[in-house]
Amino acid sequence: MTVSILLFLPIVAALLVLLFKNEAAKHAALLFSLIELGIVVYFLTGFVPDASVQYGIDLPWITQMGIHFKAGIDGISMVMVLLTTVLVPLIILTTYKHEYKNAKAFYALILFMQAGLLTVFTALDGFLFYVGWEAALIPIYFICALWGGENRIRINIKFFIYTFAGSLFMLVGIIYLYLQTPGKTYDLHSFYDLSLSLTQQNWVFWAFFIAFAIKMPLFPFHTWQPDTYTEAPSAGTMLLSGIMLKMGIYGVIRWLIPNAPAGFLQWQNLVMILSVIGVVYASLIAFNQKEGKRLVAYSSIAHVGLIAAGIFAWTVQGVQGAMIQMLSHGINVVGMFFIWDIISRRLKTRDISQMGGIAKVAPNFSIAFLIIVLGTVALPLTNGFVGEFLLLKGVFNYNIWFAAVAGLTIIFGAVYMLRMYKNVMQGESNELTAIFADIAGSEKLVLGIICVLIIGIGVYPQPILHLSEAAVTNLVNTVSAKFVNAGF
Repeated sequence: MTVSILLFLPIVAALLVLLFKNEAAKHAALLFSLIELGIVVYFLTGFVPDASVQYGIDLPWITQMGIHFKAGIDGISMVMVLLTTVLVPLIILTTYKHEYKNAKAFYALILFMQAGLLTVFTALDGFLFYVGWEAALIPIYFICALWGGENRIRINIKFFIYTFAGSLFMLVGIIYLYLQTPGKTYDLHSFYDLSLSLTQQNWVFWAFFIAFAIKMPLFPFHTWQPDTYTEAPSAGTMLLSGIMLKMGIYGVIRWLIPNAPAGFLQWQNLVMILSVIGVVYASLIAFNQKEGKRLVAYSSIAHVGLIAAGIFAWTVQGVQGAMIQMLSHGINVVGMFFIWDIISRRLKTRDISQMGGIAKVAPNFSIAFLIIVLGTVALPLTNGFVGEFLLLKGVFNYNIWFAAVAGLTIIFGAVYMLRMYKNVMQGESNELTAIFADIAGSEKLVLGIICVLIIGIGVYPQPILHLSEAAVTNLVNTVSAKFVNAGF
């Protein structure tokens, strides 16, 4: 069995979902997403956590242009595949209390997007990577445009222009690398073997960096994100924040730094500064947010800034921290946006100032909310702590002052997140919150799974770290050897 089944099953599933009536469509989508998760679990049982590529496929695709359908899974890819296939069924479950017009199209688009995401995380051919990148963008554009909020069209156009423009820069970079290969191939490892001049690598660096920085998003390429997250339907926001932004982070690890190591060293300090600025800037703006969903959006920018800083420090600890933090952030942010989806459905508002006392009438909801908040602020023995500790260790090894400033994300995050929790859940209830119904059914199931993952990964993160350790160590050492050989 090869990785191709993971890439094509969601496409087939999406087409089949279109044949169902609306109510049955979500059940079918959930079933297919669980089958996809089952396949990944099967892959996981036979996966050897070394630096090799497994479950690979390499077939000629467009032979005249040297394009192959080449994909596979190593330790880095496996964490991202696991993240995607765990979160998609959870995201589908979060929609069970919603009624969508033309629901079959909505769920089909989610499955199409899953196929694009998995292609990005497993592609070993530059052209295939680009196809997956665009294939993930198109469904989320329609999800946000058709089922988003009142300002969805204006906001979505901005989102599309930002991300599509970034994609074009990346395409130019991929084609340039293709033209430099002796055999005219898009093969990733052929790109790795190129010996480009510093000037060439600088151009390649910026071509990829702009695309990935927009997708993450990294300061100052972040301006599309808060509006898009706020206006998108809740499931769309979860897909964007939980999985799609990880495409940019993964791209930096797999496609940017190894392909332009000299360019990376040339601009490393600048990107570290931008990352640290993003941490502080987004945190300070989050302090002043009165709208819950928007507060979480800015919180996400701060966390991504720390992840980017850990990666650009380019140590094993920093990249390992990024790997487990991508998984943890995906789980936590999906939980947090689902919390606000529940609140907005019950209260018809996300204005924090209008709330209070919900814990008195919804104890199960309050406990789940608190666990997700604690995971988000990186309390020890929650999933957020492990990644942030390793990230800060990586940044510390690069520059102690950068680490000191980046570490503010923990302090700031604790302040605005716990204050948000206090204002929403504690105090006296009012006319609006006194009749707040506690979670039940699919809501309790989703939040229960998320809470178990937060505590489980926090208490015993070793299996996740072990998955990616060999692949990360090999990649970091290989790129670091290029620095030495090139005299940097």
